[in-house]
Amino acid sequence: MAKDKEISMDEKLNLLLDLQSIDSQIDKIHTLKGELPLEVKDLEDEIEGLNVRLSNLEKDLDSLKDDVSKHKNNIVEATSLIAKYTKQQDNVKNNREFDALTKEMELQKLEVQLSEKRSKEGVFKIDAKKEAIEDTNKKIADKEKALKAKNKELEKIIAETDKEEKDLQKKSDVASKKIDDRLLLAYSRIRKAYRNGLAVVNVERDSCGGCFAQVPPQLQMEIRKRKKIILCEHCGRILVAPDITEFA
Repeated sequence: MAKDKEISMDEKLNLLLDLQSIDSQIDKIHTLKGELPLEVKDLEDEIEGLNVRLSNLEKDLDSLKDDVSKHKNNIVEATSLIAKYTKQQDNVKNNREFDALTKEMELQKLEVQLSEKRSKEGVFKIDAKKEAIEDTNKKIADKEKALKAKNKELEKIIAETDKEEKDLQKKSDVASKKIDDRLLLAYSRIRKAYRNGLAVVNVERDSCGGCFAQVPPQLQMEIRKRKKIILCEHCGRILVAPDITEFA
């Protein structure tokens, strides 16, 4: 947005100082919240992932139960056929019929052995799945408990600071509109470069208030004149005289 009138460098510095003061107060609120919003999001994602895992485990459990049931039915059917073939052997007319029935009985006995083996393996896998489901349910319960506590903590902070943050953000928006676009862009770029969000700093004890590098006397004189924007040669922050600003 183009500004309506040209303002002096002294006014530009004052506007920057006002904006920095407001933004620093907003930063303090964000610091108060800390990593809570990210922690809440991480916990929500973890719970969602665990619920997907739980659903898959429960499907696997149902499938295993079906398999065990089929193996048990096979055992019943094969045992029934063995009894049937044993009875038929009493009424055979020749050795060929007897041998054929004997072979069928052996096949059914193998089917019983195989089904019993697979049934036992299935039961073992079912127990393992049940244990995994129980463990996953416990993890979900623990994560949900932690999420509830984090949400409660975050909601308390939001309730205490929400109005103040919104008011400050409005002030920041208003202050931003008064500053030249190029200067505002530079200010925003510097703020983003540092975790503490300080783009405008005092010269304190002959040093930059941001990186603490020494500021030459001649440069300090130029800063006090407030005739141009002067950046720290080391960190690139905007430097101001120590007697014209005071951050909260």
